[in-house]
Amino acid sequence: METVIVLFNRDLRVHDHPALSAACERGRAVVPLFVLDPAVPAGRRTAFLLACLADLREGLRARGGELFVRRGDTVAETLRMAGETGATAVYASADVSELAGARERRLAGAARIEVRLFPGVTVVPPGLLRPSGGGDHYRVFTPYWRAWSAAARRPLLPPPGRVEVPSGLEPGELPTSAAPGGEARARARMAAFAREHLAGYADGHDDLAGDRTSRLSPFLRFGCVSPLEVAGLGNEAFVRQLCWRDFHHQVTLAFPRIDRDDYRPRGHAWHDDAGAEQAWKAGMTGLPIVDAGMRQLLAEGWMHNRARLITAAYLVKHLRIDWRTGAAHFFDLLLDGDVADNHGNWQWVAGTGNDTRPNRSFSPIRQSRRFDPAGDYIRAHVPELAGVPAPYVHEPWSSPRPIPGYPRPLTPPAPR
Repeated sequence: METVIVLFNRDLRVHDHPALSAACERGRAVVPLFVLDPAVPAGRRTAFLLACLADLREGLRARGGELFVRRGDTVAETLRMAGETGATAVYASADVSELAGARERRLAGAARIEVRLFPGVTVVPPGLLRPSGGGDHYRVFTPYWRAWSAAARRPLLPPPGRVEVPSGLEPGELPTSAAPGGEARARARMAAFAREHLAGYADGHDDLAGDRTSRLSPFLRFGCVSPLEVAGLGNEAFVRQLCWRDFHHQVTLAFPRIDRDDYRPRGHAWHDDAGAEQAWKAGMTGLPIVDAGMRQLLAEGWMHNRARLITAAYLVKHLRIDWRTGAAHFFDLLLDGDVADNHGNWQWVAGTGNDTRPNRSFSPIRQSRRFDPAGDYIRAHVPELAGVPAPYVHEPWSSPRPIPGYPRPLTPPAPR
């Protein structure tokens, strides 16, 4: 019997998994494999990842299969597994980061095994759409949105009815985790969002205190739910957010240094201020809306998207601190931390990325009053301001009464 390894990376599900579905065809023996690789930075995401893997193992076992877990270098462990099982091919979902590309090339360079890459990490494969005027990728979102919206999509695939695995193979130890990750939770959240908030998404997704976003991003980050299936929920405003995700992935495929080099260098002279940087990270800048977002990040490993824009713009536009500093902090703490989306969005805010208005600025106070008018989001995350009335909660320094324990706003650096 032919044996195929399915190498899981950012696609930890059984529904709509093209690589897994293809491997299960024609009576093959399948080796679903995940490698806990110390070279892949997990940061705060480790517990969430482990919960996702446990759920995937359950899903595979329910179909007669198993998730085989190994530790070490992903390529070395995959080839070792191929040697143990006699596997002739490795099937995997294609990815776009520099690390993923290096891994795919190393696997493909192993002459004794076939490597096949499948879609599944994005709605539309990152390399599929090319500008009609030439170029290897879209640099501006709106033309990409039009092409993406018109692109044909592959059909959704059902989970395999049965996964046949080789006998006598040690599953491998998987540490336990109580984090709320995994496909079962992802599908439940997707259904609840579709039922409760999808219809009002256009009007409600920027409401900071209302918390009417899908909160699917950590599950999409680990592929616990198919982005293609999520896009099928409909609602143009919501689907547009998934298109932004795909947009950053196709940019990263073409520019894999997006996590460290300016996509469009602007000659910024960044300001080095360790004290201001630490105050921003700790949510102690003295600007309530910024501090609320940063403290939500520290507490939850997640931040409302509008708050991400506000806090990022404050760091790079107000404090003039290098976007890489902020991107690294977000990447360490976010459960949905992803090279393409995280760094693509940070470069967009900094004016070094794909924004057609690189000098765009955000007034934090104006944003605060618009998207948290009653100050409820601020109060939820900045307890020092819990009793401050609405007229002053956005600008506590204007309050006639002193507010114990809350700092004065940071002073921006002098212009150069």
